Amino acid sequence: MQYLETARDELEEDGGCVFCAVPGREPERVLVRGELAYVVLNKFPYNPGHLLIVPLRHTGDIEDLTTGENAELQALMQRSIRALREESEPHGFNVGMNLGSISGAGIPDHLHWHVVPRWGGDTNFMPVVGQVRVLPELLADTARRLAPRFADA
Repeated sequence: MQYLETARDELEEDGGCVFCAVPGREPERVLVRGELAYVVLNKFPYNPGHLLIVPLRHTGDIEDLTTGENAELQALMQRSIRALREESEPHGFNVGMNLGSISGAGIPDHLHWHVVPRWGGDTNFMPVVGQVRVLPELLADTARRLAPRFADA
């Protein structure tokens, strides 16, 4: 409860947007920051290495992005896939976004793209039966493994 209350208070100080707050509040999760966007480890990953590509400017409308923002977001997407492929050797990726809360966007007011590395057999019965997700790696360990891959590019 203390964690939730602290997070809520911090978000209120930052105008209520977790993606606007992450670079300043949780820099250890940010793998790379560009001029217009950044790459961050998802705090609630589907798989180890689940990344989010986020524009720095607060907007929930994809049509509002500038040409420069689009270019940097796409470059960070490619860089993220390259880093994950080199470090973790996934068999594939899920890449996408949810536009609007009806589509499943948990934070509909700030665009973000998901990059989820996938391996054969990476799904199991736990989410269905136990309503829990099992991850074999802590976020800090994932960050430690991936950070050098972003420093090299």
